Amino acid sequence: MATRITPGINRAASLELVRDFSLEMTGKDVPALLEARGHIPPGTRINVTFLGNEDLEMRVGAAKVVRELGFVPVPHISARRLKSEQELEEFLGRLQEVGAAEHIFAVGGDPARPEGPYHDSLAMIRSGVLHQFGVREVGLAGYPEGHPDIPDETLWRALEDKYTALRESGVNAAILTQFAFDTDPVAEWIDAVRARGITAPIRVGTPGPAGIKRLLGFARRFGVGANAMIVKKYGFSLTNLIGVAGPDHFVNDLAAVLAEHSTGNSHGLPSQVGLHFYTFGGLLETAEWVRGFTGGQE
Repeated sequence: MATRITPGINRAASLELVRDFSLEMTGKDVPALLEARGHIPPGTRINVTFLGNEDLEMRVGAAKVVRELGFVPVPHISARRLKSEQELEEFLGRLQEVGAAEHIFAVGGDPARPEGPYHDSLAMIRSGVLHQFGVREVGLAGYPEGHPDIPDETLWRALEDKYTALRESGVNAAILTQFAFDTDPVAEWIDAVRARGITAPIRVGTPGPAGIKRLLGFARRFGVGANAMIVKKYGFSLTNLIGVAGPDHFVNDLAAVLAEHSTGNSHGLPSQVGLHFYTFGGLLETAEWVRGFTGGQE
């Protein structure tokens, strides 16, 4: 995919990209979700993270609330944080009891050394445990701008292996990317995914409205590029870190770039590409941004 420096706004493509958006929350964000529920379309996928400072009850409780409010829970499972196969089975069993086990997101997790039998998410997928508890779709991590500690070749091999393992077990795959500021690497990465024969739906991660300093802090933490040129394209300046930045520029830019090179659907976007918003605790702010951006057409 050729890089385009100043794409115009393709309104139809932008609306289509945002249409089936998903959100992310932590186990502690249940009050925020209750506050934002009236602004989130029914059936929206809401990912529930698997943080080290949250326990089983908090994770399952959050997934249960997501389900009860009419949304689709996508609980995260951090493979290296699991201390045993029994812990994985307990978590999945509890999720199944509350109707929240059909969609999960499998990730390796932060610990440098596994706390149990799973050294990465592929090992967890290959264990066969997920299938036993009615998991129908597994989300996989994608890294359009790479990973600070993992070579690109290793990332590609892992994605291909996990995708193949899921297909062989009859479980659907979906890809959720780390958030980015620059659209060109994202568009090129999507092309590379498809060139490898991976047809799973892709949700491109982007931050919801957040303070500029906070965004840059998360970017540094996750190794996302945040130099002056890139953040200018995203819509703010490194010389002015006061205030809040929204993803307007990023969404319009990405939609235009993808539409320019696609023969996908009637809106000009590649098929099965959408957005996932990292809300950083701002569920209501993100939902309100979507409503404002789409003019209520979401």
